[in-house]
Amino acid sequence: MHMAFLCPICEQQTQCECDDRTATLQCGHCDWKRPIPEDAISRGAIQTCVACGCEDLWKQRDFPLWLGISIVAFATILSTIAVALYENTWALGILMAFGLLDYVFYAIMPDVLVCYRCRARYRHSADENAIPRFNHETAERYRQEELRLGQSANPATLTQDTHSQQD
Repeated sequence: MHMAFLCPICEQQTQCECDDRTATLQCGHCDWKRPIPEDAISRGAIQTCVACGCEDLWKQRDFPLWLGISIVAFATILSTIAVALYENTWALGILMAFGLLDYVFYAIMPDVLVCYRCRARYRHSADENAIPRFNHETAERYRQEELRLGQSANPATLTQDTHSQQD
């Protein structure tokens, strides 16, 4: 299975291949290493995040966000030009064509698994169907956890927040 993650030390994007036999995960840019628990990968299927140990993963289509936004922006510009030229049929046709293009991309793109905590991405996992789609409650729980950890790591932030609430 192919894995991409941000190194917790140097914060560089690192990519690697891992499977049941892989014993350690290491960054290709610095000396950071992490032993992979034996139960993290079972028969080619990811059970827990190899990078951070989180048990919560979600499944999404492996489609670059920048490309999706570019397609929507291009469709918007073209349809706006068509409306400005009083070609409403063309404007609607453009939007429908780009909607069909979006559907085709959605249908043919494979799934990728993403960790809620560290955003590590796993491609070609054996049992992707067992992982649910994105859950907003779970994502919010991890976002709140990250905020609490950030505030506890910086006591000055806590003091400033306390003083600003009293004013």
